Amino acid sequence: MKTPLLRLLAFFTFLAVAAHAADDKLIAAVRSADDERVAATKSGDLTRLTAIYSDGLHYAHSNGKIDTKASYVDSLVKRTTVYEKYDYQTREFRSAGPGIVLMTGRVLVQSTSGGARQNNDLNFLAVWREEKGKWRFLAWQSCKNPPADTGKK
Repeated sequence: MKTPLLRLLAFFTFLAVAAHAADDKLIAAVRSADDERVAATKSGDLTRLTAIYSDGLHYAHSNGKIDTKASYVDSLVKRTTVYEKYDYQTREFRSAGPGIVLMTGRVLVQSTSGGARQNNDLNFLAVWREEKGKWRFLAWQSCKNPPADTGKK
């Protein structure tokens, strides 16, 4: 009686370990894709941007502006918007279903848009989708964090 129970326990342990390893590999792949997205965004390179952003991109900026892939890539390539610094304070990934990974966190972004320099402290939700075997950036939604309370009244 103990042997079948031990075999069953060993089987379920194996499944749990295998699932965790698969999740680790998945998250590593999406983390790497996001690192490439940030580098491509900062570089303004058309080929890299086209490769990493999904054709269905919905990019909602913290100021309420909405971009599609065409409008966002255009602003980066023409250097209308330039991202100088992209410093993640936190960045977490979780699988939301087959071929979908959610990325959440906080990022400090330094950019220039329309000639005006901006420093933003943002919370964000991003969606990655596997498309034809490649991870592509599908959606972004961010909001600004309020300035730190300095205690002055």
